[in-house]
Amino acid sequence: MPFSIAPHRIILPIEGMTCSACATRIEKTLNKMPGVSAAVNFASEKVQIDYGSDDINPADLVAAIQKTGYTVPERHLELALEGMTCAACATRIEKVLNKLPGVQANVNFATEKASVHVAPGMTSTEALILAVQKAGYAAHEIVESSREDEKARRSGLYRKELHLFWISAALTLPLLVQMGAMFSGQLHVAWMPNWLQMLLATPVQFWVGKRFYTGAWHALRGGSANMDVLVALGTSAAYLFSAVITLFNLPGQHVYFEASAAIITLILMGKLLEARAKGKTSSAIEQLLQLQPKTAHVERNGEVLEVDVNSIVLDDVFIVRAGERVPVDGEVLDGYSSIDESMLTGESLPVTKEAGQKIFAATQNNQGMLRCRATGVGAHTALAEIIRLVEEAQGSKAPIQKLADRLSGIFVPIVVAISLLTLALWWGLSGNFTVALVNAVAVLVIACPCALGLATPTAIMVGTGRGAQAGILVRNAAALERAEKIQVLIVDKTGTLTEGKPSVTDVLPLNNHSEHDLLSLAAALEQGSEHPLAQAVLNYSRQHAVIPATMTRFSAISGKGVQADIAGETIWLGSPRLLQEQGVTIDTRQISQLQSQGKTVIVLAKKSGVIGLLAIADKLRPSSASAIAQLKAMGIEVVMLTGDNQATAQAIALQAGIDHFRAEVLPQHKAEEVQKIRAQGKIVGMAGDGINDAPALAAADVSFAISSGSDIAIEAADITLMRNDLNSVADAISLSRATLGKIRQNLFFAFIYNILGLPLAAFGMLNPVIAGAAMAMSSVSVVSNSLLLKRWKK
Repeated sequence: MPFSIAPHRIILPIEGMTCSACATRIEKTLNKMPGVSAAVNFASEKVQIDYGSDDINPADLVAAIQKTGYTVPERHLELALEGMTCAACATRIEKVLNKLPGVQANVNFATEKASVHVAPGMTSTEALILAVQKAGYAAHEIVESSREDEKARRSGLYRKELHLFWISAALTLPLLVQMGAMFSGQLHVAWMPNWLQMLLATPVQFWVGKRFYTGAWHALRGGSANMDVLVALGTSAAYLFSAVITLFNLPGQHVYFEASAAIITLILMGKLLEARAKGKTSSAIEQLLQLQPKTAHVERNGEVLEVDVNSIVLDDVFIVRAGERVPVDGEVLDGYSSIDESMLTGESLPVTKEAGQKIFAATQNNQGMLRCRATGVGAHTALAEIIRLVEEAQGSKAPIQKLADRLSGIFVPIVVAISLLTLALWWGLSGNFTVALVNAVAVLVIACPCALGLATPTAIMVGTGRGAQAGILVRNAAALERAEKIQVLIVDKTGTLTEGKPSVTDVLPLNNHSEHDLLSLAAALEQGSEHPLAQAVLNYSRQHAVIPATMTRFSAISGKGVQADIAGETIWLGSPRLLQEQGVTIDTRQISQLQSQGKTVIVLAKKSGVIGLLAIADKLRPSSASAIAQLKAMGIEVVMLTGDNQATAQAIALQAGIDHFRAEVLPQHKAEEVQKIRAQGKIVGMAGDGINDAPALAAADVSFAISSGSDIAIEAADITLMRNDLNSVADAISLSRATLGKIRQNLFFAFIYNILGLPLAAFGMLNPVIAGAAMAMSSVSVVSNSLLLKRWKK
């Protein structure tokens, strides 16, 4: 399925979520708004919102989130400014920015930067830049700044939580020591009076545990329930029961201050461990970001200056010395070197670079010096595009998560019902309210919807990040899930199986025409075509210093060839089929002989007869045969589609090891071939690289685009492969299978944990403290299991 987005998309961070039920509630609230489609990722703590109407204001979306009881933090970004000549310019820009809604800006003339704080959802980055431009200056966002701010914000929140945990642990430890001593038989009565236990437990319950009450209140006010409700109910029951015994000095009753305090402390510890583990799930993006250098060597006014990489603008000339990383995307002007592009493509072999070739930000220059022109800067580099695609994929939802989402929505009410039933049955059957209460509390705290909510997104985050490191860019989680189910892979021939660089091998003039005449006429007809075969003819003509003839009334015949008038005669150049349709007599024996060698034959002719033949060969990629063998070993049937003739297609299929192929398939019919196979009930993947592959890519269940191909093909594809190698398709399917395997394991662990834990607690076989520890560790175990995906290798 092709990837499409609504006219507007924003991604917002969310603070305050404690479990997947929170994410589900926010999602439901936003999706009730007309024309809004929202996906909340509990693991990354972000929401991706698509909305099609201009009537919807982003501030309304933020207000809806905040009304649900959660926070969208203020955004901070930095703009690099150009065109300021004095302090008055800085003042003017500052005034312009501060007039925008929700914006507080400070412009520094010395550094030529604007530090901007934006209220959530009020003003977009594009609006800020446009305001600066209207004031007569230029601006672009310094992307790294906002990322560093986000990282600093998360780090600050983590330190705050860690501080609270240590205070909670210090207050809880004496209570646990006493409980342990009593259980071991070293003490027969509590050495710590009840009032002192209450004194230690109260700040843990109401200060450290305030977050649970706040979260529970927001959830209940919004008409749903989450993990906070379970923790607040369980710990409050244990604390209030113990407080009543203490305050009224009831004899013969045991207090459970240690249980309420320990549960809060252990859950807080679990959240801290979970946060650390979740941080590692996005480490692939962090590693990519760290690869881009902070400074660059730029030619300005005849001098080479070391400048901040964010100050580079389009068409700046920069120098990349041996051992340095490329600062921005560019085109080589002078020099010769080899560049390690493994961070971009996953391919370890260095790539030779010389004048006219493209280089990409963050790749490593191994040797030699390159002088280059900037063609992509800031958010418009290949690296920035990779990071954007990975972040969008990580924010999307896989269909397999739907079951977990539905369960999360009803999970807490079911657990509360089980807890009340446990309380009633134990109290009714045993007559002991204390025992009944303890078991009911254990039921509340053993249940954990967090593990269900983290099972899918954490695996998707690690899988897509690992894929980016291997040169596999997944556009969304649904595509990653579908890829593992592929039964048939359809591949294009030219540029996918072959190198896509055809060259003329044979020039055969016929009927008393010279080789020069044949090339002059052929070059004239091919001048207006971008087809690889046309370029091969033109390159061959240039190499032999042939000047194209003058033509008029040129027209292309889709999938077959071209025609034009030259010297008063209509000339055709194209496939033998085209000439036969025009009524030209062709000797097919010579053509068949060339085609049997895997060569493509194009015929040049006029009404009176054939002028000559051109044979063109496109070499099979060295890796294609091994890739086909690997795909077959994975149980995937490979079918080749090509517009080439039967004989050439058969020769290429034989070399590649492909058993099924279809020749002479016109571009507009490729999508129909895909649909035919899908109609047989098979899951179909399509790999291609050309404009003519775009419809077929869009028609497939999962589509793969080779990054060396056209922008249209890449835009239509679900998965973009940065290596020009069919092995990448096998790698992508392997990654999909590994990721979905982890998701299934995570869901199994999450389900089995609750299926086993709830009955054990209800039957009185779990102490509330142990139940709390188990709850805290369940989420950590799921995230840790997802992190094992980092070991996946192509």
